[in-house]
Amino acid sequence: MHVAAVRFELHVPQSNSLKSKRATIRPIVDGLRHRFKVSVAEVDHQDTWQRCAIGVALVSGSHAHLQEVIDEVERFVSAAADVDLIETVVSYLEED
Repeated sequence: MHVAAVRFELHVPQSNSLKSKRATIRPIVDGLRHRFKVSVAEVDHQDTWQRCAIGVALVSGSHAHLQEVIDEVERFVSAAADVDLIETVVSYLEED
């Protein structure tokens, strides 16, 4: 079993309220859930208008497949409208 957690730090430059930010982030979160069948949530900066952190959890039977999905998820997030990807941090759960 291969497990990874990915954290995406995003800048939402056009946002002028929390409602506006969530309206921009919602299609990204929903798109990740439906397209890639991953667990995803806004994990930080909930009270900041122009900043967002999205966490994604992935599980796979092979490391190669896990890495392929991580790459596709990152491309999806970086291509999202009205957000700038600041940083991507990937953490792997190691088996003993």
